[in-house]
Amino acid sequence: MATTKSKTTATTKPKAKRKKPRKKLVIVESPAKAKTIEKYLGRTYKVVPSLGHVRDLPKSSMGVDVENNYDPHYISIRGKGDVIKELRADAKKASKVYLASDPDREGESIAWHLSHVLNLDIEDQNRVTFNEITKDAVKEAFKTPRTIDMDLVDSQQARRILDRLVGYSISPLLWKKVKKGLSAGRVQSIALALIIKREEEIKTFKPQEYWTIESKFKKGRQTFTANFYGLAGKKMDLPNNESVQKVLQQIDPKGDFDITKVIRKERKRSPQPPYTTSTMQQDANRRLNFRSRKTMMAAQQLYEGINLGKDGNQGLITYMRTDSTRISSLAKHEASTFLHDRYGAEYAATKPIKGKLPEGAQDAHEAIRPTSVTRTPESVKDFLTKDQYRLYSLIWTRFLASQMTNAIMDTMTVTIEQNGVTFRANGSKLKFDGFLKVFKDSKEKDNVLPDLEEGETVKLANTNPAQHFTQPPARYSEANLIKALEENGVGRPSTYAPTLDTIQKRYYVKLVGRRFEPTELGEIVNEIIQDYFPDIVNVGFTAELETELDEIEEGKEDWVKVIDDFYRPFANEVSTAEESLDKIQIKDEPAGFNCDICGAPMVIKMGRYGKFYACSRFPECRNTKPIVKEIGVVCPKCGKGQVIERKSKKNRVFYGCSRYPDCDFVSWDKPVGRNCPVDKHFLVEKKVKGGVQVVCPNGDYEEPVQK
Repeated sequence: MATTKSKTTATTKPKAKRKKPRKKLVIVESPAKAKTIEKYLGRTYKVVPSLGHVRDLPKSSMGVDVENNYDPHYISIRGKGDVIKELRADAKKASKVYLASDPDREGESIAWHLSHVLNLDIEDQNRVTFNEITKDAVKEAFKTPRTIDMDLVDSQQARRILDRLVGYSISPLLWKKVKKGLSAGRVQSIALALIIKREEEIKTFKPQEYWTIESKFKKGRQTFTANFYGLAGKKMDLPNNESVQKVLQQIDPKGDFDITKVIRKERKRSPQPPYTTSTMQQDANRRLNFRSRKTMMAAQQLYEGINLGKDGNQGLITYMRTDSTRISSLAKHEASTFLHDRYGAEYAATKPIKGKLPEGAQDAHEAIRPTSVTRTPESVKDFLTKDQYRLYSLIWTRFLASQMTNAIMDTMTVTIEQNGVTFRANGSKLKFDGFLKVFKDSKEKDNVLPDLEEGETVKLANTNPAQHFTQPPARYSEANLIKALEENGVGRPSTYAPTLDTIQKRYYVKLVGRRFEPTELGEIVNEIIQDYFPDIVNVGFTAELETELDEIEEGKEDWVKVIDDFYRPFANEVSTAEESLDKIQIKDEPAGFNCDICGAPMVIKMGRYGKFYACSRFPECRNTKPIVKEIGVVCPKCGKGQVIERKSKKNRVFYGCSRYPDCDFVSWDKPVGRNCPVDKHFLVEKKVKGGVQVVCPNGDYEEPVQK
């Protein structure tokens, strides 16, 4: 008999949900950088920005306990509450937290503050740094995380505390004795002192007369220029017209002039090393007319990453705060391969130039260079803003040129004589362009002389004696001032742009024609600091202090001792100034007209952003007016108002319509009251080397430079 198996229904248990693996959290400084790095690290990482510092000294008080080893009192930065809350929530969910702020003192300090805010173990190996934001560099950095470098943190903390002690000691004194809103600082005071010292040199300069004799000579149909050198083969200066006439009397203008010596040489011209922060700021100012802040803003964007379409976000340059000209062997090899392929072996240097490090340079990072030299400016142009493209082109060409061979010039020096009067002509011709293939100054031109030989004769075409006077030293441009600060060892790469910004915001200096001029207020503040705080404006003292801060970073100095050595004598100087400095009255100037509200005389007052008209009955009458300067040109937009000179909050001169806000015409360049003959756009006046030039802003028309 067959047995029948009964079916039993088994109850199946529902499958347990898999827990999502906890992601690793990476904290960087900016959202752009976060986006780029998250793409490189993949799904197991979450990358978020801290948006810079999360803690700092309070603004309302000194925040430094001078009686207790200069212990700083840090507080959460106002407005960062939500950011800190989100970071804490993300850190709780994460399996591991990495701190990937910038690879410098400031970045190390941000990482340290984040570890405190998030209650991370200070001994944990969670600090990650990279000099460039590329896939390989980022992945390599995460293989070798390290602990937070407390020497770097102490160095940054010492700088911050020193600046706070100086600023919060002198600034209240200036508020009390001069006017509210003023400030003083170590580096800004030196920058101001340099500008004022240069102004004094200009005022006391006594011009010296001198003359030159430029002559044109002919060989056949060819003409060339030679300059008076001396008498009887010896160099001679021409101090006045009398000495010029004596020379001219010795010359027979119709006679032959002998070619007595011809020296032909080959001259090599080497490329410059890749950019450091200061040389990039200087060149961007000279070549692109970029202010330092604008340069650093564009460089930050290029470093953090640009969306390149199919290639996604890519960091285009290495870290932009550096004082080193060092280049990695990998970058050198890539540049060499690129040069061989693009231009040929003769353009690739076997031993690229090595830049000399400035005194006190840390050499912590590479020079500023493109992350990949194969990413040419033209290949990324469509993804960049105009400013980003111009700066990237500058960095790319400078780096590539630094890896190229020397340019070779054929030079020729010709000595011409008659009756003991000697003239000299110098000529040059490019024989091999080398690095100039990619990094040529538009002003460089050949000066080719005719083929001249010793024993030949030439004829005099004309002579042109000219009177000259020695010129005073030029006022500082941004580029010159940064160079001077660096040469004096004052400040570091990260301080230059904010320093120049501060002295303009405080109205201590103003930019006139791209050159710094001190204001009356700047001279008053500088005099007080010179008299009562001589060490603050002593270049040698400040440079030595910078060296001590560097030694803290290297673990050779104790930060508390460095601050104490500075602060004790400084505190005595503050006390002396408090007691003996009288209140300085900045007198109002009569404006020459009456208030249109109450009829009282108007006066010219000094404000935070410069001078302005105000009613003399202030505060009873609060009528104020900006001081405007008409330039004698009718507004090219509305045709009704006058174009007037105005100043921005950063004290930069611009031009606008007197009918503002009814007419919103503005121009950074001065309109001249004429229209372009090509496209009818209004013409403007631009300051150029050697004078001013009238041009069309659209680039369709330009007139000769006027001295």
